[in-house]
Parts: sequence; structure tokens; C-alpha cells
Amino acid sequence: MSKPSFDIHKPVFFPAAILILLTIGLSFFFSERIGAFFADFQRWSSDSAGWFFVLAVNVFVGATLYFALSPYGRIRIGGEDATPEFSNFSWFSMLFAAGIGIGLLFYGVAEPIYHFANPPLPADTPAEKAHIAMLYTFLHWGFHSWGAYVMVGLALAYFTFNKELPLTFRSMFYPVLGERVKGWIGDLIDIVAVLAALFGLATSFGVGVQQIGAGLEHLAGIANSTSTHVLLILVITLMATASVVLGLDKGVRVLSLWNMRIALFFLLAIFILGPTGFILDTFVQSTGAYLDSFFQVGMWTEAYTETTWQNDWTIFYWAWWISWSPFVGMFIARISKGRTIREFVLGSLIVPPILIFLWMCVFGGSALSMELAGDTRISEAVNADLATSIFVFLEAFPLPTFTSILAMVLITIFFVTSSDSGALVMDSITSGGKLNPPVAQRIFWAFVQGGTAAALLFAGGLKALQSVVISTGLPFTMLILLAVYSLYKALRDEKEEGDS
Repeated sequence: MSKPSFDIHKPVFFPAAILILLTIGLSFFFSERIGAFFADFQRWSSDSAGWFFVLAVNVFVGATLYFALSPYGRIRIGGEDATPEFSNFSWFSMLFAAGIGIGLLFYGVAEPIYHFANPPLPADTPAEKAHIAMLYTFLHWGFHSWGAYVMVGLALAYFTFNKELPLTFRSMFYPVLGERVKGWIGDLIDIVAVLAALFGLATSFGVGVQQIGAGLEHLAGIANSTSTHVLLILVITLMATASVVLGLDKGVRVLSLWNMRIALFFLLAIFILGPTGFILDTFVQSTGAYLDSFFQVGMWTEAYTETTWQNDWTIFYWAWWISWSPFVGMFIARISKGRTIREFVLGSLIVPPILIFLWMCVFGGSALSMELAGDTRISEAVNADLATSIFVFLEAFPLPTFTSILAMVLITIFFVTSSDSGALVMDSITSGGKLNPPVAQRIFWAFVQGGTAAALLFAGGLKALQSVVISTGLPFTMLILLAVYSLYKALRDEKEEGDS
């Protein structure tokens, strides 16, 4: 019997698809009004709920560490006899590619330099400014950022593979809601998850095509315009479609492995050719500073100032990570069967951030070294356009054209793997939690992701993308907090049953 072309859960698929397609249409035809609406909502959300985002990400980190280090950490995802489907290197590669790829290329040079030029805290000397710049870069890309991913991924993995519930977000709340998760409440939860994942991914895609466009303008003089961005989104979405057709093992896994190799080569080249001693000093000192002020900087809410620096950076980041957590969390759950809760948490919460710290120190640290030596080309590029900073940075190294092309290749592959993984996740949610729904549906969601990114770029560029990600991140934050309690309740009940 042939497999159906479409296998959807109608109460989730149609409302989610209609809302998304409506957003795309309104963004194209009423771009100014939609852009203004999202901007107003972003300001309200950041001003009114910034403290909530800050508190939530700390809860996520604390909860995941509790689950890992408590006796619950010995529980194996999928049961005692389950074995990992992927090797550790493949697992880490997919975590890295799915979790943060595009942003690293965009912000690796730009963010430390921006914070150096515009420090969030008072600083009197260039050395203090550099110290603060790396501290807040580590905050935005460190353990706090991965807490939401790991929390969502752990809850989904446990309820799917240990409790044999569908791989969809409503399953996380079964201990709290019971059979009601199968009704309209569960449908609403899944719809919110789809919207959060879609807009989180669209933001990353917007960031990626802006940087590819900046590279093309820098190297070939092609205008870095909205029309160029839309064309790039179309081309890369077609590439992602090819990856979708190949499937998880031949598509995402292979691309992730190659991207990991290229990224490591890129990292090693800049590490060797750059100020190696300064990079290592920066890595050790900045890691220590982040760990030493983990709670102080992690709970900072800009309470005694009248600035909006945190709204534009930290709150946006927390909303971005939380919006990505449906996508990344479900993807992590999908590839992590056979690992214990302790392995799951420590592997996904600690290893990727350490690699990110190293990346930020190699690229951002090298850029800071140039700034401290009096070379202001990168800060001038950052002030003009964040997306161009890495290409100006690479001009200080041998073969700048080759390395700039390599950077664009990395961004493109990260784009493709994120699009493919995101389509898999949204397809799974809208099909009722099926692990292998029809390919045609994944192709549909791949194009919807690209269309959403193009529409929001048309409506207001990166600012519109940032606004919509905060808008969807807020309600999903509440759901993840409820999932913390739900998972705790399920693990506690299982332990009590085992003890009795």
C-alpha cells in the first residue's frame, strides 16, 4: 500500500498555515503598517517583560542541571536497552549546525566589536571595554542561551521515547493536563510551537542572507538590497528542498559533518594566522569572567539605568533562543535516543557553548586585538553594517577572497541544514507527532520558512525579524516553564513507582 502524499493533523496544520500565510501576505502588501506594528509590540514586550525573559533563561539552566546531576540523570532516553543512533562526533556536529550556525558567522566579529564601541556598562579604558564586550558576548552565546534548547529537547525526548507519546509539544504537558492534551488545548500548544519555530528560523534566515548579500557586495559589487535577499532566499530554499528529499541521514547529517569540518578548518586557520597568544588569553580570562559573574550578569536587568541596550541585545537574544527551542529542542530529541539524561544534558548544554566561546575568542578576540592596536576598520564597518564586519576582518589575513567565499559557503550550508531540520520539526508537529511524515509536507514547510523570511525582510528588514521573534517568544516562554514542572512531575512519579 503506497504512503499518502499528505498526512496532517488538521486542527494544527490549517490554523498554523493560515496564520503564517496571512502574515506573509500582509507583510508584502502592507509592509509599513506591519513593520510599525511589530516594532511597537517589540518595545512593549521588551519594556514590560524583559525581566521575565531574564528570569526564565536562568530557570531553564538550573532545571536542566538539576535533572542531569540528580538520580534522574541515570534514566536512559528510550529505555534501558536503547543505544545511540549517531556517533558522538555526528551528534555534536548536528547539534552545532542546527543550534547556532548562521548567527556565529554574523555575530562572531560584529558583536564583540559593537559592545566594545558601545559598552553596556561604564568603562574607562580600552581594556575594560574589551573585557565587558567579551563578557556579554559569552552571556548571549553561553549556557544561558542553550538552557531553553536542552529543556525542550529533554522533555520531548523523555515523553516520546520513554512514555511512547507522539513527538509533538502537547506531549510535554501530559502529566499536568492529562487527556486534555489530545483536545483543543493541545492543538493550541502545538500551533504556538509552530509559530515560534517558524519566526525564530525566519530571523536566522534573514540574518544569513543579509550577510551573504554583504559578502557579494563586498567581493563583486552586487547591490546588497532586499531584492537580492529575496533571490538568495529562493535559491537556498531550493537547495534545502534537495536536502529534504535526501532525508535526515543523507541530507542533514552529511551536510552537518561537512560544515563542521569546514568550520573547524576556518577556525584553525584564523587561530594560527591571528594573534594566537592573545586569543588564548582572551578565552581563559573571558570564560573565567563569565563563570565568576554567572548569576550577576545572568540576572542583570538594566534596572537602574534609562537605556535600552539590553532590549536591543539581551532580550532579543533570549527571545530568539526561546523561539528556536521548538525547532532545536525537537531536533535534539529526535537524534538523542539511547543517551542517558545526564549525557543528554551535559553533552548539549556544555559542549556547544565551549566551542562557541572558542569561536568568539578566535574571531571576536582577533578583531578586538586589532582595535586595541589602533586599527579601527572593523568598528567602522560594524557601525555602518553589522553584516559586512567579517569580510572587512578577513582582509587582514592572507587570501581574503578565498576566506570570504568560504564564509559564505558556511552560511549557506548552515542555512540549508537549519531549513531542512526546521521543516522536519514543523512537519512533525503539524502531522500529529509522526517521526517520518511524507516528504511533500516537509517541502511545503521549507518554502513557507523561506517565504516568511522574505516577507519580513520586505516589511522592515532585520528590525522586523527581531520584533516578530520577541512577539512569539513571550508566550512560548510560559509553555517551557510549565514543561519544567511537567517533566519533574513525570520523573518523580516514575521514581516513586520504581521504589514501591
